[in-house]
Amino acid sequence: MASAYGGPEVLSVIDVTVPEPGPGQVRIAVRAVGVNPFDYKMYSGAFGADPAKLPLRLGSEAAGVVTAVGADATGPAGPVRVGDEVIVYRAPGAYAAELLVPASSVVPKPAVLSWEQAGGLMVAGVTAVHVLEAVGLAKGETVLVHGAAGGVGLVVVQLAVARGATVVATASPAKHELLRELGAVPVAYGPGLADRVRAAAPRGIQAAADLVGTDEAVDVSLELVSDRSRVATIAAFERGAEAGIKLLGGGPGADPGTAIRQAARLQLTEAAAAGRLRILIASSHPLREAAAAHRESMAGRTTGKIVLLP
Repeated sequence: MASAYGGPEVLSVIDVTVPEPGPGQVRIAVRAVGVNPFDYKMYSGAFGADPAKLPLRLGSEAAGVVTAVGADATGPAGPVRVGDEVIVYRAPGAYAAELLVPASSVVPKPAVLSWEQAGGLMVAGVTAVHVLEAVGLAKGETVLVHGAAGGVGLVVVQLAVARGATVVATASPAKHELLRELGAVPVAYGPGLADRVRAAAPRGIQAAADLVGTDEAVDVSLELVSDRSRVATIAAFERGAEAGIKLLGGGPGADPGTAIRQAARLQLTEAAAAGRLRILIASSHPLREAAAAHRESMAGRTTGKIVLLP
């Protein structure tokens, strides 16, 4: 958890007692935890620095094994039992070895996923679904995805391709081959991006998703998409508000998309179980090295998800 506001150096691990589950609750032995930009923004002061909220427990997604259940412990897929391998979302305070959560937050872990993949599936997955719903992407359309090789971007690409859309995906050249494998048309970001996107999509761009929050991503999206209601950002909240595009997620003024994201959980596990959705892991770190994981995430050069292993 974070004992103060600041950089990753404020993170530490402390021992707490996890109680027995009450009615409708389950206790989880955590096997993997997903790392997300929102985690370090919480203690950086980006969303305020109220000392009364300290210490901050971090994390919102995990995967693990059910070790105890309370009465009437039923999740979206049915009753939850001791020994079940599960994915937990939402899971406040997920940076932990044990969690006590509502059974409503628990869905079955697909056997084909490793613990690392399961721990990193949900935040990226539900965000990707929310983005595509928000921009109204339909079969036969073309969408521009900025930051396509990140955790959210890789899922957006796969889900958009599965919808029958064409995806023009920005990323550094080293990541282009992976994006081609997933069905996207990759382009390099940087000066001249709008022209490169036009060349890659001669029939035009109908929607855009900014997953990185740069001025370039917002500017090029506005230049190429005529309908601002079909441009969404999960990062550029100030610029996005000024431009009149859709703000999604946990930032100031953003639409949290709670109902869409909750409904997406079983869709995502079904797609993963069927082999229609790949979850790529950039790296894994011991839970006690969460600060190193955050520094890696902050650098913004990873391909896929970063996870913590208790």
